[in-house]
Amino acid sequence: MIFITGPLYSGKREYACALLNCSMDELEQHAVWDVQDLAAACGDLDALADELACRRVVIATEVGGGVVPIDAGERAAREAAGRLSCLLARRAERVVRVFCGLPMVLK
Repeated sequence: MIFITGPLYSGKREYACALLNCSMDELEQHAVWDVQDLAAACGDLDALADELACRRVVIATEVGGGVVPIDAGERAAREAAGRLSCLLARRAERVVRVFCGLPMVLK
C-alpha cells in the first residue's frame, strides 16, 4: 500500500492518478481518500488501518496543523485522525507527503 498525505487541496489525488496512470474517474477503483474522516467514528483504529491497508493507495488529509479546536469532540476527531495516519504509515510500503503539488517520499 502507498500512503499519501498532505494538507487540504495540495494535489494528493492528482499525484495518485499520475502514480497509478489513471484518470480521476478511475481513481476510486484503486484508492480511498479522506480516510481521516473515518477515524473520528471508529472504535478500533488498528482494525480500520488493517482494512485500509488492503487498498493499493490510501490518501489522508493532514488535520493536525493550526489552531487546536476548543470543542472536545473536534479535538478527539483530530487525535484519531493523527493516530490513524501513524498506523497507516507503519503499514505502508511507501509514504509520500504532497505539498503544493510536490511529492516528498518519506518512506
